[in-house]
Amino acid sequence: MQGLQKYVFGVLTVVASFLLLSAGAGCKKKVYTYGTGDTAMNGGGGIIIPPTDTVLKRILALGDSYTIGQSVTEPDRFPNLTSMWLRQRGANMQYPVQIIARTGWTTADLLNGITTADPQPTGTYDLVTLLIGVNNQYQHRDTAEYRSQFTQCINKAIAFSGGRKNRVFVLSIPDWGATTFGRSSNPAQIAIEIDQFNAINKEVTLQMGISYTDITPATRQSAYDPTLLASDGLHYSAKEHSVWAAMVGEKMLAVLR
Repeated sequence: MQGLQKYVFGVLTVVASFLLLSAGAGCKKKVYTYGTGDTAMNGGGGIIIPPTDTVLKRILALGDSYTIGQSVTEPDRFPNLTSMWLRQRGANMQYPVQIIARTGWTTADLLNGITTADPQPTGTYDLVTLLIGVNNQYQHRDTAEYRSQFTQCINKAIAFSGGRKNRVFVLSIPDWGATTFGRSSNPAQIAIEIDQFNAINKEVTLQMGISYTDITPATRQSAYDPTLLASDGLHYSAKEHSVWAAMVGEKMLAVLR
């Protein structure tokens, strides 16, 4: 009899433990957060830690002063704003973004900078942006040269995306002639030349089956809205960078879904 009682008690203990575990699992909600080690409060008030194998999606941004965000802080650079914009919509993005860009770079400088970048880009990136050409125009570089080198830049971007053309996003060249600095020069002529270079990068981009985002009209609004400009009167403020981030972010989100 004692043996039977011990057996029954053991069975009841196992059943009770199972019911408690099942009930606890049923009450928990999975919470999606943005980085390994992050925590978030779930609906029931508990803290859920995401799996440590969560893979962050990576962006590589290639360009010049507009990409590196001359005269704005690191969080206000458009590539980083784009990452945050995507995060806010549920994408598990790495932050900050890896950027290969420098103020004053032409297409030739960017190609060289990719080769000498520290750290070097590694592996395959989920998204790659390319914004380059304003210094080709500013230095009165040849448009045929720009076409050839811009094509090389796109091919580099495609390679970084693992050959996935739908993961590459080209942005048009801003019209610096509409800035405070540019208006002291010849803004009408600058606008004509910017349009010429943009006609080239748009044609090449679309011919190669790459996404093209025309941010130039938005940059021309700086002639009427000084809050779109950074303190140097030549580059753009976080407000303008956020416009670009939303424009390209919409296209990126469609690809990530």
